[in-house]
Amino acid sequence: MTTIYEVLRRPIETEKSRHQNAKLHQYVFEVARDATKVQIKDAVQTLFDVEVRKVNVLVAPAKRGRRGKYGRRTVVRGQEYKKAVVTIRADQSIDVFEGVK
Repeated sequence: MTTIYEVLRRPIETEKSRHQNAKLHQYVFEVARDATKVQIKDAVQTLFDVEVRKVNVLVAPAKRGRRGKYGRRTVVRGQEYKKAVVTIRADQSIDVFEGVK
């Protein structure tokens, strides 16, 4: 990985992540598979100009699903991905998440 722009892939916006934003000052991002906690912390601090307190990382497992309407159904498997829960200082916020309804 060469740049901080390749570390963060996209923000993850769910009901749980909205609760974490409002109450716990935590933000959830999908990150590159080989990104480390230090790289994630540096990327968030540089891109959003906030002070990161803590970074938790987990690999979300692949999900299985079925495709097909009648007769034979095929089982498909989604991708597993790595996500990071970033805790920032209580008096700061990230503008990407603000204003999303």
